[in-house]
Amino acid sequence: MEEDHVKYQSCIRPIVICLLQRDDDILVVEGKDTVKQTTFYRPPGGGIEFGETSVQAAQREILEEFGAEIHNVQYKGIIENIFEYQGRKMHELVFVCTAHFVDRVWYSKKKLKGQDGKGPFYAIWKSKQFFIKDAGRLVPDGLLYYLK
Repeated sequence: MEEDHVKYQSCIRPIVICLLQRDDDILVVEGKDTVKQTTFYRPPGGGIEFGETSVQAAQREILEEFGAEIHNVQYKGIIENIFEYQGRKMHELVFVCTAHFVDRVWYSKKKLKGQDGKGPFYAIWKSKQFFIKDAGRLVPDGLLYYLK
């Protein structure tokens, strides 16, 4: 995540995040801010390319990162996210989508191994209650609204 943010630090970056839910769980990627010494969680997703809709970007990102197809992708809203990460001020327009995996086997995995331009990573299922009870920080701020 860090390299992407460095590239866009003086721009407003459009991204999409995809809320994939399994019963009361949500799929998230754990991130760390080494400057602030904090841990946060964010649903999978990434940058929206020029000429691409947020729904198309969600489908592409999940396919690129996990090799998984999603369907029933629905745009839910947008969050303007101004924050500091690794000591740098950032600004994103976060398009929030919900979706379902085409192949239900993805829901039975404890961890999903992903791959992006920076290397391998894991996404994990976390209970919505984990975030509702403030046990973990879900980003961007305001995302809990979409977990109803």
